[in-house]
Amino acid sequence: MMNLSLSLRMRVYISILLCVVIAGTIGLVVLEHLPPLDALYFLIVTIATVGYGDIHPVTPAGKILVMIIIITGVGCFVGVAANSIESMIDARERKTRMEKLNMIIGTFFSEIGTNLLKLLSSHDRSADEIRSALVVSTAWSDGDFARAGSVVRNHSFSLDSSTIPLDDLRRFLHENKDLLLVILENPQMIEHDSFTPLLQALYHLTEELLARETLTGLPETDYAHLSVDINRVYSLLLTEWLAYMLYLRHHYPYLFSLAMRRNPFDKKASVIVS
Repeated sequence: MMNLSLSLRMRVYISILLCVVIAGTIGLVVLEHLPPLDALYFLIVTIATVGYGDIHPVTPAGKILVMIIIITGVGCFVGVAANSIESMIDARERKTRMEKLNMIIGTFFSEIGTNLLKLLSSHDRSADEIRSALVVSTAWSDGDFARAGSVVRNHSFSLDSSTIPLDDLRRFLHENKDLLLVILENPQMIEHDSFTPLLQALYHLTEELLARETLTGLPETDYAHLSVDINRVYSLLLTEWLAYMLYLRHHYPYLFSLAMRRNPFDKKASVIVS
């Protein structure tokens, strides 16, 4: 909202300033009989509060016009300058916040995300359909990541909860529930439109699994319900994993190297460098 308000103010100030410049230049040409370039020059030095004094209005109408220009134009010029500085400061602060946010996301994948993706993908009977598109390498460009993202978005996720070791999944999520909650409650998460739904879906799945006394012998309808929750997490997790890999590719090559060697979709991946 703050960025929207700042952008709106900037557009308003610039629009008014342009109107003042155009109308003022035409007015000075008509009332003061100045050449267009001299009229524009006088207008700019007046609005910028430089005021060399080499050109000045000589007619009453011209003086009234200049007073109007000073009242409206100078205020708008100052407004544009102030908003430009505020915009630069806001952009720098936002960049800093996003850096911190990506550090949090990195912690998530180090502690939870990669291991969870490995667990879920190992029970994905259709994983071979997308495996080749997800073997990330150092040679990948932004276009390669975009194509992989398209493959993921078009993939039909069909994990069957009845074939997944739900007790192991529940134990893993329960052990990391506090970390999930801490990340979810971080106020900076609201700035990440896509990662927050993943956290919410994952926390919901954790609550679903913990709410059941037993995860064996459940009705088919309940397994179907859990399958929906698991596939939601799986699809969101895979999408965010790709985005995180792209971020590492651009900013942290050494972290990207380790992430590639832990890629759950690469059968040749190994943390051992050989």
